Amino acid sequence: MKKIKIYVFFVVLGVSYGCISANKDQHNEVENPEFSEVHFNGTLKVLSLNTWHEGELVDGGFDAIVDIILQTEVDVIILCEIRNSNNIIFSNKITDELKKRGEDYYSFNSGKSPIVLSKFPIVSKPVIDNTSLTKCIVKLNETLQVALYAAHLDYTHYACYLPRGYDGITWKKLPEPVLDVSKILLQNKASSRDEAIELFVKDASVEKENGNLVLLAGDFNEPSHLDWTMETKDLFDHNGTVVPWHNSITLKENNYVDAYRMKYPNPTTHPGFTWAAYNIDVELSKLVWTPDADDRDRIDFIYYNNDSRFTLEDIIVVGPSGSIVNGQGIQDNSLLDKFLLPQGKWPSDHKGLLATFRIN
Repeated sequence: MKKIKIYVFFVVLGVSYGCISANKDQHNEVENPEFSEVHFNGTLKVLSLNTWHEGELVDGGFDAIVDIILQTEVDVIILCEIRNSNNIIFSNKITDELKKRGEDYYSFNSGKSPIVLSKFPIVSKPVIDNTSLTKCIVKLNETLQVALYAAHLDYTHYACYLPRGYDGITWKKLPEPVLDVSKILLQNKASSRDEAIELFVKDASVEKENGNLVLLAGDFNEPSHLDWTMETKDLFDHNGTVVPWHNSITLKENNYVDAYRMKYPNPTTHPGFTWAAYNIDVELSKLVWTPDADDRDRIDFIYYNNDSRFTLEDIIVVGPSGSIVNGQGIQDNSLLDKFLLPQGKWPSDHKGLLATFRIN
């Protein structure tokens, strides 16, 4: 009888432990700290930034990331090039620091490069089978949810270097620029970027059917067909090429709006370059990839689904106004892009984007 009691005890204990573990895992899926309720007032501010390995390549870079979040007073943040360095979960590190400075953010760190911070509850963290994409559901109020996709797409086969006379795989200078658009697109398609965007389109179609709004933001490592046009073919070392870049075409065909080009449709007056930033806080050599070319491009994006509930109120480049051209830092004084300049150091070799939406 004693043996039976002991056996029953351990069976019950095992079942109880299993239930506790299951509940714990389920709870972690939607776990949110106890914050003061944030009232959604109809405006959503979104910041997207490649952090350049968590700001580690800039002295004081982590604090600079925190500073720019506070300066922008943003609701939702997509941060790329997150490595959880030194086995420290970066999302915990940065939310702890923000809390010390009086700001509470929910967070989602899937272990992939992009992470998400949000003033509004993250109510679901669905698994998406792609190392370039992180997905979560952000609840704005009882009737509005946003399916948020954070992207850090494949950096290899960087085909926009080809017409500039550099290889997009080896990063070495070529004997001459590659101006055959079919060859440029062939190298571009050899990346895994198109697979990630196709998966996004498929997955997001379900979210739209469920009534959710959709946002896609991050570092795409690929330009837009809206920037490589007839008007810009002789600018920025495009060397006469007009390139229908795969992923921007795919997103347009599936009714997604490029927020920057919605606000500023002219790529000659408002190119909106996000790469490469002229960061005066680091050695110039760390910023130069094509010393004999102008490789300025817009490769960081914020997209939203074309939905009557979405209204883009504003979008602005965040970061230093200067760029790298022919191995030197310059100021783009002839261009009309607007910048939110950092009040202190800048943490990255990219510039970020800050979009403001009206949602109803």
